[in-house]
Amino acid sequence: MPPSAALPSPPTRIGFVLTPDYSLMSLAAAVEPLRAANHLAERELYRPLYLSSDGGFAASTSGGGFQAQPLAQAGALDLALVVAGGNPMQFHDAALARGLRALQSRKVPLGGISGGAVILARLGLMEGRRFTLHWAHADALAEQRPELLIERALYVVDRDRYSCAGGVAALDMMCALIARDHGAGFARQVAEWFIHQGTRAAEEPQLGPVAERFDLRHPLLAQAVELMFSHLADPLSPEQVAAQVGCSPRQLQRLFNDRLGVPMMRFYREMRLKKADELVQQTALSMLDVALVTGFSSAAHFARLYAERFGQPPSRRRQALRDRPGTPARRGG
Repeated sequence: MPPSAALPSPPTRIGFVLTPDYSLMSLAAAVEPLRAANHLAERELYRPLYLSSDGGFAASTSGGGFQAQPLAQAGALDLALVVAGGNPMQFHDAALARGLRALQSRKVPLGGISGGAVILARLGLMEGRRFTLHWAHADALAEQRPELLIERALYVVDRDRYSCAGGVAALDMMCALIARDHGAGFARQVAEWFIHQGTRAAEEPQLGPVAERFDLRHPLLAQAVELMFSHLADPLSPEQVAAQVGCSPRQLQRLFNDRLGVPMMRFYREMRLKKADELVQQTALSMLDVALVTGFSSAAHFARLYAERFGQPPSRRRQALRDRPGTPARRGG
């Protein structure tokens, strides 16, 4: 049933703070449930506001976007959610930092969608709070700030901090917020409005099991790849992997060749190089630290293998990404 209109309260004002390279899908998945709630209740329960550091048209990666107010002129807010995509590990904006810290000083609850929690965490605004973020940024942030309480959940609400992994996880988080405000039955109506009949629990994983991601149908192969994922910094030998999954090294090698079309250790090295590339792009770790975190014996050995795989040394790839047109300017903060 829609919430009672007997004693209507003012609408909940939710500010969406848009940063360069945000995903339109993540934003829409958060905003549309609020619109549907207003429609189904036949009154304004929620009022979304679009904000950015300087105001003006805030374009998403798809080109669509919204006219945004400057964050400093936002007025009263009940919740502010930073929406970020691209590479939030390298994003710096002094005006945005001042605006978010001003909201904190006014005790406005804060949150992040997709990479938004990265921006908040790097500003020191997630201290002592559990939170989540898009899986693509989780390892990089954990390497840089190991003390943070990062969870690999779809969404997390910890007192005055709200966070979700982005994409359709934003719909799940907003349905949870609507359920808190207006009851689970009404939140279910909102979810069903979007043919989303099974709103997911917060603790569900962002990624499917490794076996599903690689379409691994053989149980020994699935176990071996799971084991490799958990040993990137301290790579196991073929003999160690085979012993732990309960078969011979020869049998396991044959499975990799037959089912994946690649030798086992080449597959393992590719896995480690992909993780290293994430860290090269998203962190300021030295190349030696990146090498060690991904199980390479030296920076020189790592750089040679990396260049063979990606066509250029890791240091040059990092610099090229920072120099690329459209990359958010580093403005302090």
